[in-house]
Amino acid sequence: MNVLVTGGAGFIGSHLTDALIQQGNQVTVIDDLSTGDWDNLRHSKNDPHLKCIDGSLGDERLVRELLADVDEVYHLAAAVGVALIAHQPIQTIETNIYTTQLLFDELIRQHEIDGHTRRIFFASSSEVYGKNPKEKWDENDDLVFGSTSRPRWSYGASKAIDEFLALACWNEHRLPVVVGRFFNVVGPRQTGKYGMVLPRFVEAALAGNPLVVHDDGHQQRCFAHVSDVVSAVMALLRTPAAHGYVFNIGSDVPVSILELAEKVVAAAGTDATIQFQSYADAYNTDFEDIRRRVPDLTRIQSTIDYAPQYDLDRIIMTLIDEQRASQS
Repeated sequence: MNVLVTGGAGFIGSHLTDALIQQGNQVTVIDDLSTGDWDNLRHSKNDPHLKCIDGSLGDERLVRELLADVDEVYHLAAAVGVALIAHQPIQTIETNIYTTQLLFDELIRQHEIDGHTRRIFFASSSEVYGKNPKEKWDENDDLVFGSTSRPRWSYGASKAIDEFLALACWNEHRLPVVVGRFFNVVGPRQTGKYGMVLPRFVEAALAGNPLVVHDDGHQQRCFAHVSDVVSAVMALLRTPAAHGYVFNIGSDVPVSILELAEKVVAAAGTDATIQFQSYADAYNTDFEDIRRRVPDLTRIQSTIDYAPQYDLDRIIMTLIDEQRASQS
């Protein structure tokens, strides 16, 4: 198939691109490199199945050209990371909403012209649940955002708008779309510079620096390996029963951030210490966080054969081994 991956030079996008190439697909990647890096695809740069385009999804002419002959679209391009979202809410909103609307508009227009069905996966986020107080979140739960005076909610709200748009395209035009809400995806090539907690911890532990835990460290998260997530994404898009639905994608095994730091230090075998930092010092005084973020995976497990191969301990060791190899 001919496949388009937006944001394909990023962390998840590059792994998805690898998997699609391995299947023999012709893959075109577009990325504006605001947070992506072509180095993530350097191992495939001479592969005839790959075409890389340094460009913006805000370029209507370019988007029209890219969609002309594709069979599948994986839309992963978005604002990335808690730090970026907290400090640049305008960029977050514009990146998440405008480019997604343009992409869906063009998909509908081209379908009306040539009748060719193009499937699209839209990458959303667990952030859309906001601060819903439930122990586990399922896809039909209410979205509970904080005040508009707190910029951190701009990301979840903008992703929610995108989801409304995606599902409307299914309901009104029968555009085959799958929405995936990612929960803390981790793995090789992920950087900690945008606030991602696990790569930050691994880098600090191996350098013998303090691991900085925000607030009291009792916030709970679930971590899934990128290879498990990528396999699920492709399977969902190619399962007709999944079209028109939203899916939680990730792990449902929670761990506190403090416990995660302790696991990383133990696995690294260093004498790194753990330090605490307030959200105000890490981001700003308007920052709010969610204490617990755990997905209900019933829907995805009943739709595809979803059985993640990586547990948290294996994920941590994989990242430590990769970091050590890159330093040798």
